[in-house]
Amino acid sequence: MNYGNYTNFWNDIQVNNTSFTDDVDTKPKVDHIALAGYRRAIGNFVNIVTNRSDIVVRYQSNGDSYTDGKVVTIGSKIDQKNFDHVVGLALHEGSHVLLSDFSFLRNLEQNAPQEIINQGINRGYDKFEVLGHLKNMLNYVEDRRIDYYVFSTSPGYKGYYHAMYNKYFHSKAIDKALKNNTFGNDKTYENYEARIINLTNDNTDLDALPELRTIYKTIFGRVKNMTSMEHAFDVACQTLHIIYDNIDTLTKGQSPDMDGDKLDGDGQQGQGQGKPMTKKEMQSKAAELLANGEYHEYYKMQDDIEATDWSEVRSQINIIDDNEKAERFPDLTPQQAKQLANALKKQKEFVNEEYKKVGKLSKKDSKQVQQMEKSGVTQKEVGEGMTMCNYKSNYESIPTRTNVIYVKKINQQMIDDDLFPSLFGCSYYGGRTQPSIVEGIRLGSKLGKRLQIRGESRTLKNSRLDSGRIDKRLIAELGFNNPRVFQTTFVEQYSDAILHISVDASGSMGGEKWTNTMTSVVAICKAASMISNIDVVVSFRTTHHQSRQSQPLVAIGYDSRVNSFSHIKNLWGNLRAGGTTPEGLCFEAIMDEFVPSSNNRDSYFLNFSDGMPMFSGDDFEYYNNDALQHTKKQVKKILDKGIGVMSYFVGDGDYDRSRNMEDFKTMYGKSSEFIDLTNVVQIAKSMNAKFLEKNN
Repeated sequence: MNYGNYTNFWNDIQVNNTSFTDDVDTKPKVDHIALAGYRRAIGNFVNIVTNRSDIVVRYQSNGDSYTDGKVVTIGSKIDQKNFDHVVGLALHEGSHVLLSDFSFLRNLEQNAPQEIINQGINRGYDKFEVLGHLKNMLNYVEDRRIDYYVFSTSPGYKGYYHAMYNKYFHSKAIDKALKNNTFGNDKTYENYEARIINLTNDNTDLDALPELRTIYKTIFGRVKNMTSMEHAFDVACQTLHIIYDNIDTLTKGQSPDMDGDKLDGDGQQGQGQGKPMTKKEMQSKAAELLANGEYHEYYKMQDDIEATDWSEVRSQINIIDDNEKAERFPDLTPQQAKQLANALKKQKEFVNEEYKKVGKLSKKDSKQVQQMEKSGVTQKEVGEGMTMCNYKSNYESIPTRTNVIYVKKINQQMIDDDLFPSLFGCSYYGGRTQPSIVEGIRLGSKLGKRLQIRGESRTLKNSRLDSGRIDKRLIAELGFNNPRVFQTTFVEQYSDAILHISVDASGSMGGEKWTNTMTSVVAICKAASMISNIDVVVSFRTTHHQSRQSQPLVAIGYDSRVNSFSHIKNLWGNLRAGGTTPEGLCFEAIMDEFVPSSNNRDSYFLNFSDGMPMFSGDDFEYYNNDALQHTKKQVKKILDKGIGVMSYFVGDGDYDRSRNMEDFKTMYGKSSEFIDLTNVVQIAKSMNAKFLEKNN
């Protein structure tokens, strides 16, 4: 099944469908990386549609999904299956932020025409029930207004809205009820409301109730010309006026007096002035309030009544609820009545901006998601050309992919929270790399002074030539028959350069290999930081393990284009070597980050590694010749960008050099070299010599 049809083009969280399993032992309860990507993608959708960058989309840590006019808050139960309708909901709420007047809605009581209130009271409702009707009708009309805006200005996003309406509105129970006229023709407010909410359903019957067709024309005939919530409010008032004109007077066993105050069954005036209710009556009344969603009145009863068994109140709710469904839909079985009532409830909650039970994050999870997003953590689907043996298909080789975690920038909070402990060793390894950084800075400072010349230019001017540009100082000599009044100027300078250093941070690189490699890398970064026309990017590659699942991980540890050198001094002391060697998988994940060479820029790729590529996880195997050939293919892509590739095999003397170097050269080509630990710092000097080569 293909989930997220509208999502795939936009979403940077590329997920292999095979990774979505129900195996609780192999999957974390909260996928912080995926949630960070989902929120980022949804936020981008909202910003594009609304043409505003200040509308924030966040996950809720408690409560329901909603918008307060400034922030769109969504639930956290998101995956490939439901992403489209969540996007639709976020777009809907974001459009409310852009177009709706929340202050008008807050002042609804002051804005409500007295004529509408009196009309509702005369039909048997109190003032607050009338305001509730008006609010619901305004919400419905306003939804049609903002949805029309998105449909007309951003038609490419219709798919997300369709997914949202399929989720909240289009159900088999509603379709069947409309086809069979299950709602009946009773002229009640509830019946009109149900019919109006489903005016967009293909099965709706505009002649089921008096003037329902007029209501349809009133709303949809004017939606194109509504430019404000006030316009929507006018249409809502007209609609409610038509409804009140046509519904039967509500009695509920009570009769409204001239002032709208209700009388109780004994003819006594309500509001606590009549005969006091017994405990059983209070419980029944409270249960009725809860079942009808009248939470304000329910909690007011709790405040007023000191001694009531509220657990008994709650136990009565289901009985009241089932009785109400059976009474409203007598021709349906109890199960059918329940399905229809629940579908109607879901629709009404949507209109009332009450998206219940959509999932929430704990404060801890919410904090981790924020850190993932702040660091630009995404997942990239990789494994070009890789296959696996499928025993279900007679061991036929089939294409297979996996996901690489890509951390675009490392920050201190990420290290403090131990988000990726195989690379950020704050809790145990923190600070152990610091001596290498100090030594690298010392060495790099010396080498950087030698490179000062790279930022300079030399100008050579030749005068009294037969051709070139006229030397203004020699123009007077033309009168003495001297034609050699031309000059040429030659400027000698170095091209800009960018170097991407990729460091193997697998477990076998630990110990002296790691400290010496880090010293060399820091030295190169320090030297380059002293020159104006050299940029350096450093990435670390390893694996991340969580809940018995392993994923390749590549993290950008430093980018001189955006980070100052202090970024290295402050953060790299906590880096460590751990995990396995995903090699080419990580190269494939960040292929777009490699800057190609051009006429005025030299580009280099420098690799540090001590072993062969190997990785397994999530039904993906990356070993032996398959891994070698995949890495070779990725290195060729780098070379095709015009990038000079240099690769250093970091050994400790115990390796079989001939065997390992043969495989190493297979991946990285003729530029591969075996580097002894005692000479690893010489790499910095050789790189600096490379920087001093002129681009002819």
